[in-house]
Amino acid sequence: MITINNLSLYFGGQDIFQNISLMINKGDRIALVGKNGAGKSTLLNLFAQKLSPSSGKISKPNSIKIGYLTQDLDFVDGMTVLEEAEKTFEELNVLKNELDFLTSQVKERTDYNTQDYLDLINKLHETEEHFRMQGGYEIQSVISQVLFGLGFIQKDFNRQTTEFSGGWRMRIELAKILLTKPDLLLLDEPTNHLDIESIIWLENWLANYTGAIVLVSHDKHFLNIVSNRTIEIAFSKINDYKASYLKYLELRKDRIEKQIQAKKNQERYIKQTKDLINKFRAKKNKAAFAQSLITKLDKLEIINVEKEDVAKMHFRFPPSPRSGKVSIKVQGVSKIYDDNLVLDHIDLEVVRGEKIAFIGKNGEGKTTLAKIIVNEINYEGNIELGHNVKLAYYAQNQSDFLDEDLSILENIENAMNAKITSNARTILGSFLFSNDDVLKKIKVLSGGERARVALCRLLLQPCNLLVMDEPTNHLDITSKDLLKQALLNYDGSLIVVSHDREFLQGLTDKVYEFKNKKLKEYYGDINSFLSEKNISGLQELDLLDKEKKISKKYRNKDHKKTIKKLKNKISNLEKKIQELEIQKKDLDQKVSKINMQNNVSETDELFLLYEKVDKEKKQLEDEWITCLDELDKLN
Repeated sequence: MITINNLSLYFGGQDIFQNISLMINKGDRIALVGKNGAGKSTLLNLFAQKLSPSSGKISKPNSIKIGYLTQDLDFVDGMTVLEEAEKTFEELNVLKNELDFLTSQVKERTDYNTQDYLDLINKLHETEEHFRMQGGYEIQSVISQVLFGLGFIQKDFNRQTTEFSGGWRMRIELAKILLTKPDLLLLDEPTNHLDIESIIWLENWLANYTGAIVLVSHDKHFLNIVSNRTIEIAFSKINDYKASYLKYLELRKDRIEKQIQAKKNQERYIKQTKDLINKFRAKKNKAAFAQSLITKLDKLEIINVEKEDVAKMHFRFPPSPRSGKVSIKVQGVSKIYDDNLVLDHIDLEVVRGEKIAFIGKNGEGKTTLAKIIVNEINYEGNIELGHNVKLAYYAQNQSDFLDEDLSILENIENAMNAKITSNARTILGSFLFSNDDVLKKIKVLSGGERARVALCRLLLQPCNLLVMDEPTNHLDITSKDLLKQALLNYDGSLIVVSHDREFLQGLTDKVYEFKNKKLKEYYGDINSFLSEKNISGLQELDLLDKEKKISKKYRNKDHKKTIKKLKNKISNLEKKIQELEIQKKDLDQKVSKINMQNNVSETDELFLLYEKVDKEKKQLEDEWITCLDELDKLN
């Protein structure tokens, strides 16, 4: 499908890729991995030909259809959710318009005996058959399946896209890409704006997808479910593993162990060679030999051993200031946006040192309550902070608050106060920013690098109540693990909003499920919650009870049966109309041969038969058009 041959890319003063080669084949489901800033999103841009390489070649067939979900999208206003989704079926929309036009023409015409009318009927038949074969009557069903899977409800379909937040508009774009069923799907962090239920749906959808997929994600479970091949970017090179993500981790560990041994052997060889050079370079009869050794060393390709982020990145939250027993008390809190009630008389109490998780579908009020707690938005009800509680907030878009025109170092220095004794460079070193890296402008950083800077700023101010909204968005897998470890060691109170199942495992003492404008409390972590709900994932949280599910099953069954009956009826009508058309043509020929010598009674009988056939044909055609309209509505 796509071939990359000896590709190099020099960008921003550094080599992003050096002479990489790979091929994407049909059926490949590639997990693209590497630490933040390694070049994952850049490689996707190269696949999509939004970037050109400095050297090398990218080859792909002209006919290949690529669907690309980027982290930064330009949204177009002026349409409803359904209209945006329908827009993806360009060819079928053209056919549908043509079918509607031909149908209206047939209804208006009365010249049933002309060749023009027959040609119109034939063209209508051909267009309808082409539309049906291309899946035109299933469009609405397919759109509904994808939109429901990504968390939309029926009443959302006719809402303007401008009414939705950026995260929900990202879902609309993802839905459009999935609906096009491209030959190659490029997905850059598709789960960042999805709740757990929608992530599970997307996992299943991608697992059954027949095209090729190249996926960037920091959700280990999601990567492992979807992938059958893993490409790792490290040191401007790629390492290609024909294995799923978890199997890749095992193979990678083995590779790094071999790298370490090879590095040791190489260092031993270099030392021995340098010793020989020093020994012989001063001797005239050995000078040429020494020079050949020097040339050999110069040409030697130095083995790099990839250093795990965990080996360098080590940070912990500063000790929490001592506070009262209760960190925060929420009483009777409600929130209405326009006419939409989001939270209805919520009660919540967090005691000192407690760690709790907010989970539930998007739009149920998790972020809203987090913003209410940190006093970012107005609300009804009462909130009391405990004695000496110092609150800190990490928002979903925390990295947006960084000054893009300043360097990493300047952003951190501006956030430091006189009480902080550590050097800014030392602090940044803990977050994998060292040497000249700290002088980079924020605007040239990747999403993950920005997230690390935002986290670094958060750690500068001691707090004893930490509210974090989707803190793992944009963080690479190693950084997520380190953040989780830091939160486990954090001695203050924690409220975390997250859709990341693995991140939440073992992290919290309680889980609060947001549903129907209320909260429901569960003791333990996400696993305890799922166990108590007796489900393997959150996909069943909003399913109807057993009776409703059975009722829905039979309604769906009846609906399919009605459609099948109608299709059979349309097919039978078409056969009858065709038979009558042949009969009519035969009568046409007989009528044209009538002359004065014909028997009068035979002539009358022939005309009566002709009128009868013509009338029956018109009735069947009217019935056929009515059935087509009915089938269109049912679909």
